[in-house]
Amino acid sequence: MVHFVGAGSGAADLITLRGKKLLEEADIVIYAGSLVNPELLKYTNGKIYNSAEMNLDEVIDVMKQGDTKNIVRLHTGDPCVYGAIREQMDRLNLLGIEYDVCPGVSSFCGAAAALKAEYTLPDVSQTVIITRMEGRTPVPEKEKIRFLAAHSATMVIFLSTGMLKELSAELIAGGYSADTPAAIVYKATWHDEKVMRCTVGTLNETAEKNGIKKTALITVGDFLGDYYSLSKLYDKTFTTEFRRGTE
Repeated sequence: MVHFVGAGSGAADLITLRGKKLLEEADIVIYAGSLVNPELLKYTNGKIYNSAEMNLDEVIDVMKQGDTKNIVRLHTGDPCVYGAIREQMDRLNLLGIEYDVCPGVSSFCGAAAALKAEYTLPDVSQTVIITRMEGRTPVPEKEKIRFLAAHSATMVIFLSTGMLKELSAELIAGGYSADTPAAIVYKATWHDEKVMRCTVGTLNETAEKNGIKKTALITVGDFLGDYYSLSKLYDKTFTTEFRRGTE
C-alpha cells in the first residue's frame, strides 16, 4: 500500500494526526527532500528515500515494493497543489498497486496564517486564484498571469520567486495597479518564516532587499488592505437557520 501524505506547510507539528500515524507505521518513506521539513522524519523508523535526488522511474521502482511494504510518499503542503501526484498514481494503477491520499495543510493556508489575513472578504474578494508564473514548465495560454489578474481577485502565486520583475509586469498588464498591496511570505510556518509586505510594483525590490530567491509565496490583492464590509453571518439583523435576526 502506498500512502500519499501531505506533510503540511512547514512546521513539523502541522502534519495531520492521520499523516503522523501513517509515518509511524511506514516501512519506507519517500519524501520531497527539497521542500519537506526533515524534522518530520523523526516520526518514522522506516527506510528513507529523498525524491529530490530521484526521477519518476526511480520513485516508482521503490513503490513497487508496495505489495509487501507500507510506503509513505511524503509531499510538501497538500499533495493536490503542485504535487505531481497524478503521474505517480497513474503508474501505480498500471502496476495494480493500491494507494490512498492523506490531505495536508497547504502552504497557501500557512501564508495566510503568517499574514494574519483572510483571503475572502465581503466587498473585496470572494475568489482565491492559486497559480504560478510560466517558467520551464509552460502554463495554458488562458491561464497566463495577466489574464487571471484581470479578475482583481485574491491571488496566491507559487513557484515564481525567481521571476518577480516579470511577475510585477504581468500583474500590472492584467489590471492591478502598481500600488496594489502584496506580500512575500518566505517559508510559511517554518522556524525561519519571514513576512514582507510590499506592493505589486515593489515585489522584486523587496525580495532582493531581503535576500529571498526561493521557497516563498507571493500574495496579491486588496485583502491585504484595510477596507472590507462586515459579514452577514454575524450581523445581528441577519436571520439564519440557527438564529433569528433582530430589527
